Amino acid sequence: MNWLTDRFPKLPFYIQLMRLDKPIGIYLLLWPTLCALWIAADGHPSVSNVFIFVAGVVLMRSAGCVINDYADRHVDGHVKRTQQRPLAQKIISEKQALVLFVALCLCAFILVLFTNSFTVYLSFGGLALAFMYPFMKRYTHLPQVVLGAAFAWAVPMAFAAEQNALPDVVWLLYVATVTWTVVYDTQYAMVDRDDDIKIGVKSTAILFGDGDNFIIGILQVITLISWLMIASDIAATWPLYLAITISAGLFGYHQILTKSRDRDQCFKAFLHNHWVGAVLFSGLFVHYLMA
Repeated sequence: MNWLTDRFPKLPFYIQLMRLDKPIGIYLLLWPTLCALWIAADGHPSVSNVFIFVAGVVLMRSAGCVINDYADRHVDGHVKRTQQRPLAQKIISEKQALVLFVALCLCAFILVLFTNSFTVYLSFGGLALAFMYPFMKRYTHLPQVVLGAAFAWAVPMAFAAEQNALPDVVWLLYVATVTWTVVYDTQYAMVDRDDDIKIGVKSTAILFGDGDNFIIGILQVITLISWLMIASDIAATWPLYLAITISAGLFGYHQILTKSRDRDQCFKAFLHNHWVGAVLFSGLFVHYLMA
């Protein structure tokens, strides 16, 4: 690694810009994507599609981080958690960030070309949502909903790649992914709420105010109900129902963590949502393994 950094001194900063040193976002996007692939393929997704979508998750999450930091380049320096980001410190230029964003999107698009035309068409919607999200913080208190729509877009794409069709269960999983994303990204926004209010950045954490945990709880319930409907639709066996039950317990734990609105505890709740996705996919995986 030393010879690489000697040759490319900015490499660690590009890694930081893409958040490859903090893979939590990859996990949060990966679990619903894998769930969609497994449901669409009745437990037997093609190896090529698994590779394409896993690699696509890494590329598009990285691209999303780059365009997010580009959009926030003038405000990140005023937020304690983000003031060390490469664009905020001007270590990486705006032009270099945009070139990197385009390159990552092109790589992801090349991967999609190995699927089918339906998936290719859908990919443009995913790109538009990924690009829009960071700028929504200036115009609406619901950027987390846009992020949820962007993250969940992998669901119809996975079904398109496996089935070349979008059955009803797609939209159940889409809703579950959107509401879950709003849950954990609101917890994430609770960390920066005071700073965001000062600099004029909008979020659901600000919109919900003192009712944040209550509304998050409602969204958690909607997520669980959506998963129960998914389980019914695919005639799931006990492993998935057990996974949904465990997820309910994890959501309860997150409510306890965020009750005090302490920054570190809210951030811990955000990070811990990774286990919700892991548990749900595990339950789904074992269900198909036993079928």
